[in-house]
Amino acid sequence: MVKKDINEMSFLDHLEDLRWHLIRICLAVVIVATLAFIFSRFVFESIIFAPLEMSFPTYNFLCRGATFLGVDTSFCNEEVPMIIQNRTMAGQFSADIWTAILGGFVISFPYVIYQLWKFVSPGLHDNERKHSRGFIIISSLLFFIGVLFGYYIVTPLSINFLANYSVSTIVDNQIDISSYMALVRSSALASGLIFELPIIIYFFTRIGLVTPEILRKYRKYALVIVLVLSAIITPPDIVSQIIVAIPILILYQVSIYISKIVVRNQKRKEAQNV
Repeated sequence: MVKKDINEMSFLDHLEDLRWHLIRICLAVVIVATLAFIFSRFVFESIIFAPLEMSFPTYNFLCRGATFLGVDTSFCNEEVPMIIQNRTMAGQFSADIWTAILGGFVISFPYVIYQLWKFVSPGLHDNERKHSRGFIIISSLLFFIGVLFGYYIVTPLSINFLANYSVSTIVDNQIDISSYMALVRSSALASGLIFELPIIIYFFTRIGLVTPEILRKYRKYALVIVLVLSAIITPPDIVSQIIVAIPILILYQVSIYISKIVVRNQKRKEAQNV
């Protein structure tokens, strides 16, 4: 069947086109998730449970920094004071399945973005498509950086704080696997999505929802929102929140610069068309 021109497609045609793009996305995620499930033992022992070992790179780095400053810290402990256990019959199987699905989504993210872009791009002008060629690469790069940030920074900071926090010495930290997996998933995925902020601001500026002036005007409110987000995705530890807040604030400043470039290019085009 020959694909119709975008201007000739009805609402149902658009839905049919979107359906096929979503089917391709699901197939890609399922294929990668299947591979992740097959190698689940490696995934869990070498990736998921790695932050439970004090040999984890983040702990070594923070321990050396604290030692250099002469500060006593739990990052130099011999072990993380917590035990991972399973309390339900299907707990481990469920953790395996959801980890495979999340891994499938993360690894397939560039293809997911590509399929969404294929659905949206026919409705754009030629010059808009030309200026957005790097969209897939940049958005994927930002997402992966965010996931790595969540895994290497947010996750170990959260685990270290919560594992060493104690209301009494008679209470042991015996953590259910579902609770641990929820922390790792939310830390990595939330950070990956937050790092998409420059891309979101770019498109909002293109359609006129935001301007550099608006972003500068509400910068102080953005600071409050960033601190709130940092408090949500990290434990209530001031140092951890600052470590998480700094890159988000940098992303916000970069977004202002991107918005400024978009507005400047739009004004230049308008001047040429006059």
